[in-house]
Amino acid sequence: MEIWINPACSKCRSAVKLLDAEGADYTVRRYLEDVPSEDEIRGVLDRLGLEPWDITRTQEPAAKELGVKDWPRDASARERWIKALAEHPKLIQRPIITADDGTAVVARTDEAVRDALSR
Repeated sequence: MEIWINPACSKCRSAVKLLDAEGADYTVRRYLEDVPSEDEIRGVLDRLGLEPWDITRTQEPAAKELGVKDWPRDASARERWIKALAEHPKLIQRPIITADDGTAVVARTDEAVRDALSR
């Protein structure tokens, strides 16, 4: 199990605290420092069953600068979104937990963290 976190994020700290409390075996990835490649982002999206616009933090300054709110949300624009996430990792929603069964969850709630633990 791996969790992508930004240590400055309260939701990330809460998720790590819960993983620790449950005695989970996991690896922390500080994704702002160890930036995921486009291929890794594609893999996580597949595991999540989501599209890149579903995990994009559209309120971040970089998102506003790029104008992502106006980008199409369809197959023709998918690679553009993935490239933006790889080039601007602050845009990636967090925390993301990749579960042992090959799935992943955006773990913004205790319920989502427990869901990842149960997989």
